[in-house]
Amino acid sequence: MCLIEITSNIRNYTAQIGSINECMNDLINLEHKTFLIDEKVYQIYQDTLLEKIPEEMVLIFPAQEKNKTLNGARKIIDYLLEKSAKKNLTLVTIGGGILQDVSGFVASTLYRGINWLLIPTTLLSMADSCIGSKTSINYRGYKNLIGTFYPPSKVWIDPLFVNTLKKADYYSGLGEVIKLHIMGGPSYIHDLQTNYASLFSRDISIVEKSIYDSLQIKLSYISGDEFDQGRRNLLNYGHCVGHAIESVTNFRIPHGQAVIIGMAVANRVSCSRGTLSKEKCSFFETSLLLPALIKPLHTTEMDLSAITEAMGKDKKRTGKGLALVMAADEDFFRIDDLKPEEIGFAFRDLEEKIVNRGRLV
Repeated sequence: MCLIEITSNIRNYTAQIGSINECMNDLINLEHKTFLIDEKVYQIYQDTLLEKIPEEMVLIFPAQEKNKTLNGARKIIDYLLEKSAKKNLTLVTIGGGILQDVSGFVASTLYRGINWLLIPTTLLSMADSCIGSKTSINYRGYKNLIGTFYPPSKVWIDPLFVNTLKKADYYSGLGEVIKLHIMGGPSYIHDLQTNYASLFSRDISIVEKSIYDSLQIKLSYISGDEFDQGRRNLLNYGHCVGHAIESVTNFRIPHGQAVIIGMAVANRVSCSRGTLSKEKCSFFETSLLLPALIKPLHTTEMDLSAITEAMGKDKKRTGKGLALVMAADEDFFRIDDLKPEEIGFAFRDLEEKIVNRGRLV
């Protein structure tokens, strides 16, 4: 059992890593609560871990990007109001990052804020999104354009949930784990390399360590910058391009896999500008990024003009040019003058490298 304390300007909270069997009875005995559960999670665990939760307390939600919208949030709110929800309601979310985003948005806006508890069930949500206070929904096909800052009052993390994740979902989570370990510096990168095979095989002890380390790294970036005005913005490494890829491919490429491609593209841009050495770019790509990329990259099905258009809609953009967070030899930094032709060159060069590695089918 491991407890991580997170300081927030809104409310301090904790993330506890361990078996959630110990907390399930307490959650069921809460007064004025509703369980919001990912449809896939409920199908898997309704006769085991979730069997004690009365059906009348449960709202099942199909957690897909197409439902992470204002309309999806409205359906949750309508259900809660039909149940005569009051300000003293506790919303217990059990699911991955999509459900976390939309339920957190609902919790922050209904009655200007209700109590919210979170049990993340995907590697991505356990290792990254469960802390940091961000909620978000998609709008008009663009990723995370609308959102709030609103942390859960408590997070319970049970690494055993990864055993039932589909390969694509597990490797999507690996994308964020890799990103955070790269941003953590040499010692974390070394640990990641050392444990790569065990992480790929879902060794629970290694998964748990990777989750803990990822959250500690993220905390080092969000401490003192909860509302994303400075250093925290560097966590968008891989996301400026990654979110655009998700939007343009209609989310065929899951988030963490898009982030892997986004990091590789950002590294190439940084290398071409002379801020990242060819050796380091090659090391990141060959040793860390491409081994975890399981979704094919076809620039022919990714309209690069649509990619740059989507990047222009990114909420992180503040200047006239496109924004990109990049790795340098010693640190990370953000530019606001990225040119579309730089994106095109990086994509085509990356695709050629992947083809040569025999990773495209």
